[in-house]
Amino acid sequence: MVYAIDFGTSNTVVVRWNPVMQQAETLALGNLSIKMGNNPPLIPSLLYVEDALKGEVIAGQKVRDRGLDLSNTPRFFRNVKRGIGAEIQGFLPELDGQSVTFEQAGQWFLRSVIQELQALDPNLDSLVFTVPVDSFEAYRLWLTQLCKSLQIEQVRMLDEPTAAALGYGLEHQGTLLVVDFGGGTLDLSLVKLESSAQASPKPVGFLLKWGKKILEDSTQRPKLARVLAKAGQNLGGADIDNWLVDYFAQTQGLKVSPLTLRLAERLKVQLSQQPQATEIYFNDETFESYELQLDRDRFTAILQTHQFFERLDESMTQVLQQAQRQGLTADDIDAVLLVGGTAQIPAIKTWIEQYFPTEKIRSDKPFEAIAQGALQISQGIEVKDYLYHSYGIRFWDRRNNCHAWHPIIQPGQPYPMLNPVELRLGASIENQPKIELVMGELGTEGDTTEVYFEGDRLVTRKTAGKKPVAKSLNEQNEGQTIARLDPPGFPGSDRVKVLFRVDESRFLRITVEDILTARTLIDNFPVVQLS
Repeated sequence: MVYAIDFGTSNTVVVRWNPVMQQAETLALGNLSIKMGNNPPLIPSLLYVEDALKGEVIAGQKVRDRGLDLSNTPRFFRNVKRGIGAEIQGFLPELDGQSVTFEQAGQWFLRSVIQELQALDPNLDSLVFTVPVDSFEAYRLWLTQLCKSLQIEQVRMLDEPTAAALGYGLEHQGTLLVVDFGGGTLDLSLVKLESSAQASPKPVGFLLKWGKKILEDSTQRPKLARVLAKAGQNLGGADIDNWLVDYFAQTQGLKVSPLTLRLAERLKVQLSQQPQATEIYFNDETFESYELQLDRDRFTAILQTHQFFERLDESMTQVLQQAQRQGLTADDIDAVLLVGGTAQIPAIKTWIEQYFPTEKIRSDKPFEAIAQGALQISQGIEVKDYLYHSYGIRFWDRRNNCHAWHPIIQPGQPYPMLNPVELRLGASIENQPKIELVMGELGTEGDTTEVYFEGDRLVTRKTAGKKPVAKSLNEQNEGQTIARLDPPGFPGSDRVKVLFRVDESRFLRITVEDILTARTLIDNFPVVQLS
């Protein structure tokens, strides 16, 4: 049986495919989950570390049931997902004599979820994970390493917005815009669903791990989910909670603490259902009391103070511009799908209505669409995607006396690549014995987002500077050797020809030919797996 896990910043959802009912069902995993109102069972993405050396932790709703999320302690982790793979400014907590990273906390949390799942189904052998569209290689590498340690036969990975488009179960062919707005990230993805007689019936996804099990080919014509445009940024419900706490700190002298963050989150959730919200708290032991009130107008004003809607406009503009380059306008988009808890805020729906008519907007499956859609890559769905980021090589910029990056593969490149990209390199010093190449994953030039600690809060801040974001992928010591030169190289002429291509599994492969000796030094070598 296939299971899917949507690991979210605020909540995590686990679903499985019910072969009897021929549909997905959302699971409640023991006391990890909670079900409130009309929402499906959700696992709060919370972690409390009892013993870091032994890896003994408490996860999910159990953290709240025991009140472990209400005290100021470094043993309590929330918003873990947004810290994974990010360059955190500030000190990481040290527990039981060792520093605990967000990667380690995320691994403990997911292990707790999977252990509960294995207790429910000891024969668990197939998992699908979803990942943010704007995740850098570090996040995917972390998830890949986690999957390698699992005693599970087959593990796959699929972009969250693409999964959401499949999860809404629209049967007609159409172009869909998915607005995935959760606790930590905003992801917009324009996806086209279509039937394809030419598509392979074999399910396709980003395969992390195969065991001996081989899926049988479907005899039905599969649907094809083709990603047309993507945009994303590090912005979510956790930021809004912080803004609300800061507002009450300024207006009422409210103390910033895990407790007040919890109250702010409750106010936010209430305002998704009603025009006014009130939260009252009283501790009969310490006589500490709070009464917080907020209405939708003031809430919207707080969002405007933080340029919230301007940031949403930036992402929407980016997606629509990408669509326009492919001959599509906003009128060509058949439906807009809202997923994630933050997407339930009425002001978000009002913002969307500036771009699209109300009848095109769907918001009836905010929590389950991603996980349910992820299951469909094992139900005859083929996903064709492209590379979200650009990739390049690092070089020394003599004019500015610093390292810079030269793009090789542009964002939006479909894979596998039919035609390789060619680059010729020469020696830079006399008697050069080798040529090294450092590959990097390049973010969008423009304003960047910093992730840092403010007290015990993990927050984000947008910084100006028009600075390109780059993450090295293969740097080891001084670089990655791609060619040893025999005889040694001399400046003044091209010495090697490098061919770059991306295969069907998103591996960047290089072939290196020595121009002087006409020898092939490296043939189709996989340098790194791209995101």
